[in-house]
Amino acid sequence: MTDKSALKVAVIGGGIFGVSTAVHLARLGAETTIVTDGPVANGASSRSLAWLNSARKRSAAYHRLRMQGLERYRAFAAKHNCGAWLRLDGGLTWDADDAANQIKEIFRHERSIGYETRLLAPGDIATVTPGVDAKAVSPQGAIFNAGEGWVDLPSLIGLLLSEFRERGGRILTDAGSADVTLTNGRASGVKTTSGQAFDADAVVVATGPAVPDMAAKVGRRIGDGTTRALLLFSKPVAHPLRAVLNTPRIAIRPTPNGAFALDSAWSEDEVITRDDGKYEARPSTIAGLLEEASHVLEGNPSLVLQSHHMGPKPIPADGDPVVGQLTGIPGYHVVFSHSGATLGLVMGELLAGEIVKGAPSPLLAPFRPSRFDG
Repeated sequence: MTDKSALKVAVIGGGIFGVSTAVHLARLGAETTIVTDGPVANGASSRSLAWLNSARKRSAAYHRLRMQGLERYRAFAAKHNCGAWLRLDGGLTWDADDAANQIKEIFRHERSIGYETRLLAPGDIATVTPGVDAKAVSPQGAIFNAGEGWVDLPSLIGLLLSEFRERGGRILTDAGSADVTLTNGRASGVKTTSGQAFDADAVVVATGPAVPDMAAKVGRRIGDGTTRALLLFSKPVAHPLRAVLNTPRIAIRPTPNGAFALDSAWSEDEVITRDDGKYEARPSTIAGLLEEASHVLEGNPSLVLQSHHMGPKPIPADGDPVVGQLTGIPGYHVVFSHSGATLGLVMGELLAGEIVKGAPSPLLAPFRPSRFDG
């Protein structure tokens, strides 16, 4: 593979990681094919709150990567007409009024690392960011992070796919599940349950929660902490909220059509996994999410359910992203992370660069699959 421009790369997965990696590969001249088991953006990307942030505490390396992710979105917004579905209007978060409240500690930490942060008393929130019922905020106050925001991932994926097609990229949707084929110990192509097979010099597995199982098929372990996701969309409602809210009982972001997207940890725990592997949400859980959202929104509007989305939420066992080549299997690359929205653009760019140029990215060094070897 001395002629890098002639590389043939297959990307399994049509979510934000797969499509971002594919379009960056195409930009670098690789002949790239996306393979999906259904429509694009029908997996984890369809049920993500898609909060763009590097808030609270994490490792310095992870914070650096997330900050680069935010920068990629700012650059993207400057070049594209995406104002309706990519917004950087800030994020507001507060903790419960109990002994575990960490808001002041988090504020000091964020300020110490140079993250844009403000600690607001409940009565001061309205002058900084509209749409919040101050009575719902704990007396310890709330943190406002002006550089944060949200993205509608299906809209972003659609725009990236348009460029991908223009650059000659090939997309195979509804192909059934796909496996990586190996020849002489290296990735050599893809075969699908629908009977399609093709050769490739490199394969990227970006199948969300299925990544660990696919790696296990070739004898490699990736620690898996995948849980369940439940994302609700309300019907549109006239309301001034612009920021993403992360509160003890509900997380909320606006949507392009004037509705709200909602999720929470407690509601995900209530999702039922049936014997046939399908997911079910109790009516009481859905009603509870809508009620919790109304409680923290200014004017306490009555919210009506538009739709809800359930499925596995991809989370590596140690919480950090997993990206790069599997140990000892040349050409077999994976990308697996909880923070798909924040990292979607930057991880696709960096992984594509590694595949085509052959030079490892220092930003990705702490997040290799090899940390789970042995």
